[in-house]
Amino acid sequence: MPIASLDTTAKKGVAAVQDYSLLSARALGNLFRRPFYYADLVNQADLIGVGSLPIVILTGFFLGGALALQSSATLSQFGAAAFTGQLVSFSMIKEIGPVITALMVSGRNASGMASELGSMVVTEQIDAMRALGTDPLKKLVMPRIVSTIVMLFFLTILSDAVGILGGGCVAVFMLGQDASQYLHNAYQSLRFADIAQGLIKPLIFGFVLSTIGCYYGMNTRGGTQGVGRATTQAVVVSSVLIIASDFIIIRLMIGLFGR
Repeated sequence: MPIASLDTTAKKGVAAVQDYSLLSARALGNLFRRPFYYADLVNQADLIGVGSLPIVILTGFFLGGALALQSSATLSQFGAAAFTGQLVSFSMIKEIGPVITALMVSGRNASGMASELGSMVVTEQIDAMRALGTDPLKKLVMPRIVSTIVMLFFLTILSDAVGILGGGCVAVFMLGQDASQYLHNAYQSLRFADIAQGLIKPLIFGFVLSTIGCYYGMNTRGGTQGVGRATTQAVVVSSVLIIASDFIIIRLMIGLFGR
């Protein structure tokens, strides 16, 4: 029995990966087919991007401030408190900004995609769309994926900037550091590899969290309870994959640029 159960679980896992890959590929393939649902793209961009602004700004600001406090306390032991700006900018742009922003957007939007699409599945709205000749992947999934990728890119840039600003406020008004010195250390030490790493991550994270949310939503089964399960699974799986892909990206970037 244990062997049979393990075999069944492995088959379900492989089938899930296959279904997820097919859904993602078909949704992206719809980018090049008519009709183009521009209104849906703009609507999803507004919901995902503008709707996530408050949580991204607040999270970025307080994370930057916390980084400044922690790093200054550590650097002061070595007489290097002046490098607080450099450490905050590195941390926000390369790692914390992209990852935390993606996790915040995942918690807010991946769950929303799963619950919205799951509700449409259990109420047979998806079947009605197919009966009317509309492709649900093009109408519902593709706009969500494209909008998430684009908006997460800009949300990450905003989070990085706000995080550095938050660190600067703490460094200047709480720690008594020089504002000009903080800002110069924050940007002068940055290199192309640092900025590239910080801008590549949100593109991949956006694709991961949007496709996971849409996958679990489109494969919802079991009525309203199934919608709840799909929502929970979407958040958990997308968060884990974001962190795992972050590790892979860091390893590749270090191999390419050495930092």
